[in-house]
Amino acid sequence: MSAVEVLVVGAGPTGLAMAGQLAASGVRVRVVDRSLDRVHESRALAVQPRTLEVLANLGVTDEMVAVGNRAVRLCLHARGRARTVPLFDLGLSGTAYPYLLFLSQAETERILGEHLAAVGLDIERGVELAGLDRGGDGAVATLHHGDGRAERVAARYVVGCDGAHSAVRHLAGIGFEGAAYPQTFVLADLEAEGLDTGAAHVFLSERGMLFLFPLGHPATWRLLVMRPPAEVVSPGAPVTLDEVQALADTYTGATVRLRDPVWMTNFRLHHRAATHYRAGPVFLAGDAAHIHSPAGAQGMNTGIQDAVNLGWKLAQVLRGDANSTLLDTYETERAPVGRMVLRFSDRAFTVATSTNPAVRFARTRIAPALIPVVLASRLVRASAFRTVSQLGISYRNSALSVQGPHPSRTGPRPGDRLPDAPLPGGGDASTLHRLTSTPGWHLLLCGPSAAWPAGDTARLARHRLTVHRLTEPGAAAAASTSAAQALRRLGLGAGVNGVFLVRPDGHIGYRAGGTDLTGLLAYLDRWLGP
Repeated sequence: MSAVEVLVVGAGPTGLAMAGQLAASGVRVRVVDRSLDRVHESRALAVQPRTLEVLANLGVTDEMVAVGNRAVRLCLHARGRARTVPLFDLGLSGTAYPYLLFLSQAETERILGEHLAAVGLDIERGVELAGLDRGGDGAVATLHHGDGRAERVAARYVVGCDGAHSAVRHLAGIGFEGAAYPQTFVLADLEAEGLDTGAAHVFLSERGMLFLFPLGHPATWRLLVMRPPAEVVSPGAPVTLDEVQALADTYTGATVRLRDPVWMTNFRLHHRAATHYRAGPVFLAGDAAHIHSPAGAQGMNTGIQDAVNLGWKLAQVLRGDANSTLLDTYETERAPVGRMVLRFSDRAFTVATSTNPAVRFARTRIAPALIPVVLASRLVRASAFRTVSQLGISYRNSALSVQGPHPSRTGPRPGDRLPDAPLPGGGDASTLHRLTSTPGWHLLLCGPSAAWPAGDTARLARHRLTVHRLTEPGAAAAASTSAAQALRRLGLGAGVNGVFLVRPDGHIGYRAGGTDLTGLLAYLDRWLGP
């Protein structure tokens, strides 16, 4: 029997991100997938800013941005008229990625897979999970290899990233509650003539919506359209280009010609959630834990951030840097996010597909006139973008989020994501996010450095964390301005001291004002141990 610290089942974006996080922390991990190859279709095609942030720590974001497409305009078509509105030209502060990146899942998986290969981690394909026995010290998985060989693997932890039909979830006895939507959809990667290539296109009609997203690879366009309710088609049934063209004609008035399909499929959408994200040493992440409509481009992004949240906690426990109770916070933090995404995507899906006369009227008459007016406001666009970008996801109600004494009235609170900001000096640590990008906990001691008690700061050495001092240097005006901007982003003014403990996933665990480190040391003793 072989042994491993973590067995990751499923090599989609969630599983690959999970493996990357674990490998970066020195965890012995295996990744298995029953498919013989990665996907070559687009499938998930939008990467949110928060996902680009968390994947930057693996060193893959720059390549994703280089090969992806930053769509900045939305073109609404209704009743023979087209209106184009800007979407992501917002110049949002606090992130290095103030845009939605269109990138096919095929490319995302390629980039993540190449990263794992570069760090010496092979993806074991053609390997299926056939059995799972849980015990007090871990789990024993039975794997069936493509050559007929069976293998027993002892793992401290098993993470199911194996999608909606998760074998891990089934074998762990975890429920999956929800239902399927009644509609059947067609999805296709193809070429299209008659469209402005610099925009995402939405055709509004009484029967629903047709979407054409700029993709680039493996085809120029991704098409998504709902079949008429009277058409009963089995998911996965063959689709012809003539069928897709006929559907498109009803929405576009035959103004768009389709050709050269790379991939086409019929499919049904579900909205389901796992009753639990954990069963002893077994965890679920991504589509194995929650599935929903693609509205808002939340699915793959939520899965990758599940992986990031769980990955650092598993690494901390396995390295002996934290008590195993840390793992209890995974479900309490991520399950509410999964439920929120389900509610958001369900409401958006209902608006897009409802046959209710009032909704149809609003979709075809009111929305085309109202949306350009509303989105003309940068403030409105910024607020809407933050909702879907996942930059605003917070864990304020988590046991890991603790407010210390004398906190600032402004700035990020415990559980919030640490905002990005430039820092003086340039180099690899030229922003807050780059400063805190290495694996592990980071402590920001902000304000005049002479105010920190030497004895208290010395006691920090017994915990495994990286300490940074953020002060306002007075020698260089540019440096002073840069430092002041970072401190203001944290809610601190000139001459004011503050403490921010940043978790390995970039969220704030502990915050306090002043220079008293008593509460911080108690927090570290509880969660990190001596």
